[in-house]
Parts: sequence; C-alpha cells; structure tokens
Amino acid sequence: MSCVPTRTDDASHPPTSPTARFRRPHSPPPTGPRRRFRIAGADLSASVSVFLIALPLSLGIALATGAPLQAGLVAAAVGGLVAGRFGGSTLQVSGPAAGLTVVTAELIQRYGWRTTCAITVLAGLCQLGLAALRVARSALAVSPAIVHGMLAGIGVTIALAQLHIVLGGTPQSSAVANVGALPGQLAGLHPAALSVSVLTVAVLLAWPRIPGRAGRILRTVPAALAAVAAATALATFAQLHQPRVDLPSWRSHALPEMPEGPVLGLLAAVLTITLVASVESLLSAVAIDKLAAARKQPAVRIPRADLDRELAGQGAANVVSGALGGLPITGVAVRSSANVSAGAVSRHSTMLHGLWITVAALLLVPVLDLIPLATLAALVMVVGVQMVNITHLRSVKRNREILVYAATLGAVVLTGVLEGVLIGIAVAVAVALHRLTRTRITAEEKDGVHRVCVRGQLTFLAVPRLSRVLGQVPHGVDCVVELDGSFMDHAAYEALHDWQTAHTAQGGTVEFTGRSGARISEPAHETHGCCRPWTPWRNHHCGARPQPTDEHQLATGLSAFQRNTAPLVRDELARLAREGQRPSQLFLTCADSRLVTSMITASGPGDLFTVRNVGNLVPLPGEESGDDSVAAAIEYAVDVLEVESITICGHSGCGAMQALLHSPPDGAPTPLRRWLRHGLPSLARMRNRRHAWPRISGRMPTDAVEQLCLTNVVQQLEHLRAHDSVARRLAEGTLRLHGMYFHVGEAQAYLLTSTSDHDMEQVFDRVAPAPSALEKARV
Repeated sequence: MSCVPTRTDDASHPPTSPTARFRRPHSPPPTGPRRRFRIAGADLSASVSVFLIALPLSLGIALATGAPLQAGLVAAAVGGLVAGRFGGSTLQVSGPAAGLTVVTAELIQRYGWRTTCAITVLAGLCQLGLAALRVARSALAVSPAIVHGMLAGIGVTIALAQLHIVLGGTPQSSAVANVGALPGQLAGLHPAALSVSVLTVAVLLAWPRIPGRAGRILRTVPAALAAVAAATALATFAQLHQPRVDLPSWRSHALPEMPEGPVLGLLAAVLTITLVASVESLLSAVAIDKLAAARKQPAVRIPRADLDRELAGQGAANVVSGALGGLPITGVAVRSSANVSAGAVSRHSTMLHGLWITVAALLLVPVLDLIPLATLAALVMVVGVQMVNITHLRSVKRNREILVYAATLGAVVLTGVLEGVLIGIAVAVAVALHRLTRTRITAEEKDGVHRVCVRGQLTFLAVPRLSRVLGQVPHGVDCVVELDGSFMDHAAYEALHDWQTAHTAQGGTVEFTGRSGARISEPAHETHGCCRPWTPWRNHHCGARPQPTDEHQLATGLSAFQRNTAPLVRDELARLAREGQRPSQLFLTCADSRLVTSMITASGPGDLFTVRNVGNLVPLPGEESGDDSVAAAIEYAVDVLEVESITICGHSGCGAMQALLHSPPDGAPTPLRRWLRHGLPSLARMRNRRHAWPRISGRMPTDAVEQLCLTNVVQQLEHLRAHDSVARRLAEGTLRLHGMYFHVGEAQAYLLTSTSDHDMEQVFDRVAPAPSALEKARV
C-alpha cells in the first residue's frame, strides 16, 4: 500500500498547470523512530522449515560428490547468509545443489578437493563479472528442453552412483561403469545398508501421503528430516554396523590451494561450474517468481527477481564458499519452493536458515555423527530420480522437442555436463534449422481459381521450390496465394513480388492471404508494424478505411471463423452445450469497442459471464428506473451460476466518464443522460475532499478523466456490495470482488489492491507480463 495522500490548503503553493487542481500531495513522512530490522513471524517459521530440509540434503550432496561432509554445511550456511543477503531473488534459497553434484565429483577425482575449492572461487568471480556485464537475461535464452535434459541427465547419473551406496557398495567413476557394476553389486547385498536405505525411501515417499488429521500434523515435519531420523533411529537401536557420518574437527577443515593442472582443463572446469550454477540459479529464480505470484497467503507482494543482482549474489556466495572450503553454490528450487510454501515474506527467512545451519554445524556434531551414510545416499538417490521430471517431459513432448531433450540427457550421462549441454545446443540448432527449411508448397485448381498454399516459414531456402510452383500457374488466371506461416524473409518477398508483377502484367490477378485472409509478413517499408501481431484481426485498417459494404468485415470474419477456428473449438463448445455454463467469475465492463474482454483476460468459451454497459455502471438497488438488466445479471451470476468472483473493469478514455465531467446539469433527459446518472456518485466521490483519490502504479492520474475512470471502479464496487445476493455471499466468504483498470493506449492492465475500506487510498497496481515458458528447474 502506498502512502496515503492528504488534502492541503497551503496557499503558498499555487497550481502551476491546468491539471494541478486534480493532484493531491503525499502525506509527510513519519517523524517517529523507525525500526530498520524486524523479522516477521512467517520468516522465522519458514526458516526453520527450510533448515530442516537443507541440513540432511547438504550432507547427502557432499557425500555424493566425494567432498568432506563439512563442505556441504559450509555451502548451505554461506548460501543462506551471503546469497540470501545480496541476491536479487527475495525468497530463493541457495546452497549445494544436486545439479552440480556430477561436475563437482569429477573435479574432485581429477584435481583433488582443495583445487576444486579454488575452482569454485574462480567460478564465483566469473559470475560477478557476468553480473557486471548484465547478461543474466541471456542465460534464459537456452531452450527449456536443454535445461530439463541436463537436469534429467544429472539426476540419472546421481541415482546410478548413489544406488551402489544404498546397496552397501562403492560407486564407480562414471554412469556407464555404475551400470556395468550393478549386477555384481546386486549379487553381494549388504543387509544393514539396504534396510536403512529402504526405510529412508519408504518414509520419503509415504510421508506426504499420510491421510487424516494426523497426516496434517506430521507433515509439518519435512519428509527428508523424517526419513533421516527414522533410518538413524533404526540403525542406532538395532545396532547395525555400517559407515556413518564422520564430521572431523573444524580445526582440520581443508581450505583451497592454488590450482594445479592443465590450464585448458582448469578453464573448462571453471566454465562448467559457472555455466551450470548460473543457469540453474536464474531458472530457479524465475520459477520462484511464479510460485510467489500465485501464492494467496500471506497476501504480501514479493518483488520480482533482479536477475543480474541474483547472479552477483551467487557469485559472491561461491567466492566465499570456495574460500572457506565449501561446495559450489546455486539456487535450489526444492528449498526455495519450501520457503514460499512456508509463507516467507522477505529474505530474512533465507538468511536465518543459513544461521541455523551454522549453529547446527558447530553444536550438533554428535547428533549428525549418528546418521548412516546409506541413509544420505538414499535421500540423494530419490532427489536424483525426481530430477527426471514427468511434467517437464510432457511439456517438452508437447512442444515437439523430445529429440533435443533425449540427446541432452544421453550426452550428459555418457560424456559429462558441459559436453552434454553443448551437444544439446547443437541438436536444438539443427532441429530449428530443419523446421525453418521444412516448408510445404502445394498448388490446386478449383472453379477456375488457382490456389497456391504455403505451409511453414518462407525463407531463401524455400525460394527455389516456391518459384517452381508459381511458374506452373497458367498466365492470365486468377490466383490466390495462401501464406500459412509467421515469417517471410526479404528473398521470399522479392520472389513473390516479382512473380505478382509479371502475372498481373499478363492479365491475371493475384490475392495474398493468410489463414484468415490477411497478409502476414512483408519487408519493413511495406508493412505497417502495428498489423504484424494481429493479421487475423479483421477490424484493423492501419490508415485508409475500406469502403463500407454489406459484407463489411462481418461475413469475412464469420467465414474465417468457420474455416479456421470452428474446427478447433467445436469439441469444447459441444461439451459446454451438454454440461451447461459454469463460469468462474462475472466480468462487468464497459461497452467500448476497444475493450476486447477475451483478449485482455486470455479467456475462452465458458470462462467468463460478461456484462457490458456504457460506463461499466452498477445501479444501486431501487435506482434502476425500469432497467433491471444489470441487477438481473448479478443475481443470476451469484445465485444461479455461483461464480467465485466479480470483476468491475474500467478503461482509459471512457466516453461515459467524459460525458459525466462535461455535461451541463440542466441538459435534456435523454436515455443516455438517464443512464449516466448512476455514475453521479462516482463524480461526487472524486470531488469529495474526505476521500483519498485512487493512485495508479505509484503515480497520480494524468488528468480528471482518468481520475474519474479510476474512482468509478471503486464506487461501482460499493454499489455492488449493496445488492442482497452479493452481500450474502461476501458474508459467507464465498465471493471475492476485484477492481480493474485497462489503459487502452498502453495495452496495460492494472488491478485494484484494496477494495474494502473506502476511507483508505485505493491503489491500482500494474499487472506484470507472464514469464516465458521456462518451468521451474526442480533440483
């Protein structure tokens, strides 16, 4: 909530512009003492939840890499304290991650642990350099199929290695060797290790599924902690003899040394750590933004991640972790998701989790030494299996990138992370080039009209086939060229243009259409840029308006719908026809033709019960004067359709609000004037000195019209509450009310953040654009 504006009558500051009388100054800043550091209770509880998850996972990841177990605790503590304080993602939790396990294990085997720490420091410095260059967004350009394939390949490699420890043996040096040694390992099982491992996996899988009230209580304890505690208890009370955690004295903790080895090999190692840690952290930050935005409780706005700052925070954490003898650090989606789910509201939860890790590493060593190594291996093995995410696989398959996914996964398992990612990028580029060049061009003749259909993108690679097909069209005939694609380069345009000129000169006619009958792509000097995204939109003219005809737009639009859209929605509409409408909300907005409800809400058939009128007005009960249409719609939506929410949407440049501002009070009582009297309370509210004016995304409205448009949304919500059906559902807690403002010129939507207390300032906040299709990288 922004600061509340107040009214002032200070005559020493006269208005300096015609619109100055519509502005109100902010209230003065508070003069009392400010508390600069305050920890919310939600952050405290969330930090404990994340700590209980991070502690066993950090030990397990250290075990999987072959590093000293204390290195996992160092990385977890540094990730919480350093990356949590200086990173750009408020709720992201950083620490040792499974995504770096394979890379780190290989470096330890090749260079030793102390050199690996130095490599971690150098990778952190590289991340700081990349952050200074502000290239964080570029890391998100990697195909999701490559990222998911990389994580899945790492997960497979981790699971195969830890399976040997679960069975009581020792992992081999590579995934292929682990598969080859598996039959021999199965022949020589160790009952003690197998028993605690099976118990660990069973508790991990069953813990979230415990039913009833007891389950809700037990699930307050993280599954990872419950599994490790159960297995440790079994090993202790049954006196099972097997290797356990052995944390040496911190006095003997190994610190980094100067790197020794081939320069190119060391550079490749630094590059690999930098690449994997950066991409994983940035993808995780984007995913956490999605989770935080979708969270309903607590209702606290979490700022979007500053990716360049996040990359800098990760770099600083890696420098500190490597210098203190810790594992490489990255943003961890599992712990970050737990942080969001636990209700964290600031970065204090992440920092506190790092503090608890530090305390545990110093004071709980005797307890940690009781944990069997097989238990940690089973825990990490399950994490590795979960990295092969079925949801990611379905998404990749749906987007026809399964080949890229499979190639990356296989290459990571067989060759390594960096090599696997490079192979995945090469395959992705090859697939993209294949799709770019796979253009289908066909020709047919029907009723004397020759039709040339082009399916796919038109580039210079398709020009020879296009010219050959166009050359087969007879001279002097009518021809329609249907371009079903989203891109045409200059060479293809020139080929089409030259052929059109020649064909027209020989007495023929040429018409270029897309699926909806519109031209789709031309060189910049020929195309109005505003048309490109809206080629199917037939009510857009870019300058010269066509001559009105009996079929003006309507028949053409209906024809395009029947040809292109109807086949796609017929099944869904048939289902809605059978089941009836069950919309989720009532959407009440203005009848202005520029306000396309389905477009700005990304909704489809059956989603919204829409009511439109001049000025998005809601007459008070008893004030309808014979027109009960709005009240009837509200009653039907609330009582019959049982919608869950009602949204009132105003918009910029509303003609009804302009009429309210400028119409003389003694005008003739026309139907429009009689209707607009339902907006007079909004005009009175705006002119009332006791009401704070609504603000729009941190600024005051630009003029009186915009101020009235915003005020009208707030006032009509109050009118809405006066209807009996709405008041009843609000009292039951089964209905929500929302205010919305759409700025037509900016194509920007704003949501009202407060709709209850009319004496407090109402703020319309900008709705941020949806992120790209990068799903969260689950680690």
